[in-house]
Amino acid sequence: MVLVQTLVFVGILCPIYVSSEFYSSADPEAREDWERIVGGTKAANGSIPYQVSLRFWGVWHFCGASLVTPRVILTAAHCVDRLNPKYIQAIVGTNQLRAGGTAYTIRKIVQHEDYDDDVIKNDIAILFTEKEIEFSSTVDAIELNDEPVERGEDLLLTGWGTTSYPGRLPNDLMQLELKAITYEECKEAHKNINAVFESQICALTKAGEGACHGDSGGPLVREGRQIGIVSWGIPCAKGKPDVYTKVEAFMRWIEKTLYDDDQDHVKFLNKRKTNRH
Repeated sequence: MVLVQTLVFVGILCPIYVSSEFYSSADPEAREDWERIVGGTKAANGSIPYQVSLRFWGVWHFCGASLVTPRVILTAAHCVDRLNPKYIQAIVGTNQLRAGGTAYTIRKIVQHEDYDDDVIKNDIAILFTEKEIEFSSTVDAIELNDEPVERGEDLLLTGWGTTSYPGRLPNDLMQLELKAITYEECKEAHKNINAVFESQICALTKAGEGACHGDSGGPLVREGRQIGIVSWGIPCAKGKPDVYTKVEAFMRWIEKTLYDDDQDHVKFLNKRKTNRH
């Protein structure tokens, strides 16, 4: 699993790059990478019930996302920037890109009003489905994190991002264990590359492990609660921290966006939080 795209092209290269992969011829060395993420392992079937694959016309995976209520999906703004929702479907309930799952059409996209693709700030968006998503043993919402994350905490990243850069998408959902680092450490690591903001969170293990094309928009999780959304990084797994939109920093925006669409969305979030306590 390796990250998004080069900094200049975040928001436009992701869907074009990924969809074109389905037409690329494969060489033997590339095939060897299909079955593994960079430094990661296959996720067990049904173990990540909140994982969503965003696809053009329900076919070409271009970004990850997460299910947060029966009709609400969370992803990165750069994944859906300037996209018409009628061309997108959300696939849930499968760990394979080429088999299984249920497709849901998208009714509306709400991108953060202050999303800035020049510096990759406020990289968050919400998708509303036309129909309510049916929950099951392999489909369920994830609770959103509203508490600080400390340095060194164990995190879990999942996605169908390419296993090398450049590379092709694996069929199987992959997972990777990471460690949270501080804002100051992340800012220092990227000081000559791109700005890092306090509304972002960073994670790292070592060179050879990280996120890549196709992982964008996917969930970063701590103990079953989503703390981040894959935003940007240096393609791919080069030993620099990957940068995620910090869910905690956008909880008010998320709740307002959901409330403005339908109060039941927020009631669902609050019920999940109450049940945890």
